[in-house]
Amino acid sequence: MSRTRTTTTTTTTALLTLPLTAAALLATAATPAGAATARPAPSLTCQGKGVDPKALVRARTETVIDAPLSTIWKLQTDLERWPDWQTHVTSTDRLDHGPFRPGSAFRWTTPVPPNPATPATSLDITSTVRQVERGSCIRWTGPAVGEGLHIDGVHVWSFQKVRGGVLVRTEETHTGEQVDANVPYATEILEQGLEAWLGELKAAAEARSCPRG
Repeated sequence: MSRTRTTTTTTTTALLTLPLTAAALLATAATPAGAATARPAPSLTCQGKGVDPKALVRARTETVIDAPLSTIWKLQTDLERWPDWQTHVTSTDRLDHGPFRPGSAFRWTTPVPPNPATPATSLDITSTVRQVERGSCIRWTGPAVGEGLHIDGVHVWSFQKVRGGVLVRTEETHTGEQVDANVPYATEILEQGLEAWLGELKAAAEARSCPRG
């Protein structure tokens, strides 16, 4: 099974406890003279729409999940069951009815412990689906609000059948006064959050796909 691979930029979660020194090292690391600079991968899109091109905080990661696409899609779009398999999602509430579609909105919460920028709080996130292509991609946007913290996020998901399963890719951007004040730190948090989400999606989907003895 493939290991998760990160390119650069996840949802703010309990990982906000990451030591600030790690971000400081990222900010001060110098590129050796004459070293080649890798070209960044094109941003993910869904029906031609992607993440915020002006955002300073962005991350992207991917993994291959050894499970049917239908299982993965069901887990990702059955919003009210997210707490069943996502450790840091404490509640979800669908704000509309009917199938998962453009315009679908949902509110979800995740705890955030104290960190160098904000006190301990609970993020209240309201997301609205902007684009969706069944079995292929999802794009949603929305604010995350907590005590002393406001983040505007754009999140894109891509699903592609490949040898060995389904390649799931995700990319997210954050904007807001608090995250823009320390971009390396906020970026590292986002990376860690996206990897955690993708790791738990992988574990849940593969567990449901294993033959039962």
